[in-house]
Amino acid sequence: MTTHTNSPTILLIPGHWLGAWAWDEVLEHLTAMGRRAVPLTLPGLDGTDPDRASRTLHDQTAAVEQAMAGETGPVVIVAHSGASTPVSLVLDRHPHLIRRVIWVDSGPVASGTVFDPGVPAEMEELPLPSFEALGQQASLDGLNADVLERFRTRAVPEPGPVLRQPVELGNEERFKVPATLVCCSIPSTQMMELARSGHPVFAEVARLENLDLIDLPTGHWPMWSRPADLAGVLAAASRTD
Repeated sequence: MTTHTNSPTILLIPGHWLGAWAWDEVLEHLTAMGRRAVPLTLPGLDGTDPDRASRTLHDQTAAVEQAMAGETGPVVIVAHSGASTPVSLVLDRHPHLIRRVIWVDSGPVASGTVFDPGVPAEMEELPLPSFEALGQQASLDGLNADVLERFRTRAVPEPGPVLRQPVELGNEERFKVPATLVCCSIPSTQMMELARSGHPVFAEVARLENLDLIDLPTGHWPMWSRPADLAGVLAAASRTD
């Protein structure tokens, strides 16, 4: 194993319904490459927390900040899917503490964004939907029956407050942080066309000042469908030389 001392710690932030366990295979590959990576379970996604359904977007942001505070220098943050909201807040608050942000089938959100404005106030949490319904929202390509069973068994309902809370951003320095977009379910060419056209989901991408694009064709959960390839992408993107 070769240890790259010029490589910063990689914080792995999973999307909705997922905990640190979602990165197990990617973490194994990164460790074999000599990279230090720390997967996080955000507040609200710990099934043993009796108050998890009341956890907020600010709680999740604070958890990422705490993980950053435990490191000796700037970190690389990997944001998958729904992690885009707390990571966008962290970027806004601490751009100088982030060496690079790697968006995995996700991207920065705009100020005022509410992840799911359709979630009613009385809904305490959102369970993982059926795979038929989920597949209409995000690609399940590359996930076999065993992976889907693990997903179903280990998924934790997403707290309602996280889905309803608007993201408030105001620091333009966040656009200067080097960024990598790992495009899986949507090719980078199509994603950039949407960004430049002002599509509300991708518009912030067009404002990034230092952007690398990487295509990793697969479904929306590449940590399971292509873990070795994703680990290689993360390791390469996080190098500082």
